[in-house]
Amino acid sequence: MVVDVLSLTTSVSVAVETGARVFPCAWRDESAEAFAQSHHAQLAVGRRAVSDQAPWSLSPAALRRSPFTPCLVLPSPNGSAIAAAAHGAGAQVVAGCLRNGGAVGRWLAARGYGTRERPVGVVAAGERWPDGSLRPALEDLLGAGAVIAALRERGCGPLSPEAAMAAAAHASCADVALAVGESVSGRELAEGGFGEDVAVAVELDASELVPVLADGAFTDTGNSPGEPGS
Repeated sequence: MVVDVLSLTTSVSVAVETGARVFPCAWRDESAEAFAQSHHAQLAVGRRAVSDQAPWSLSPAALRRSPFTPCLVLPSPNGSAIAAAAHGAGAQVVAGCLRNGGAVGRWLAARGYGTRERPVGVVAAGERWPDGSLRPALEDLLGAGAVIAALRERGCGPLSPEAAMAAAAHASCADVALAVGESVSGRELAEGGFGEDVAVAVELDASELVPVLADGAFTDTGNSPGEPGS
């Protein structure tokens, strides 16, 4: 399970709710343009490059306002790169965030994941400092904790020490929305004029949709969290 709250997996949850298929892609470059064309998909632009001609971006708020597109390529050097790499290695990949953390946990538990026999790897994507070095991200720790807590509530386990600490961080946070808003990532977005993206990201458990990566794209599984299926 990949968690990139600000903003890849939140954006995936918003786009897939409209019925779109979302292809993760690490970078927006010539290869991404060719990839989008080969899938008859729209290629998302940078947040500041949104226009009437190119309304799709990594911004979940912008995606809500944009016209429907059946296929969208969403570049992201953190969340998308991780999801694509895991999918390429043969893993079943699910997009988790604060909007669907409980639903993802229930969906996984209903299918027997979260046990010694079917372990779940939870990847909190993190961010980058201006020099390109990795920056741990509080919002991703809390998003991962939300899913892990939902798994634990259904008797899944045992948890690794890292997973247990993520669940404890989520459980002990008095105001998750406030914490995300005041995190480094939250402040960066708000100061850059994208505070609405943070507001969408902290719609806690607002979505029951579980985006699963299949055939290269995140799609709605079509199954409710407690309803095992294909």
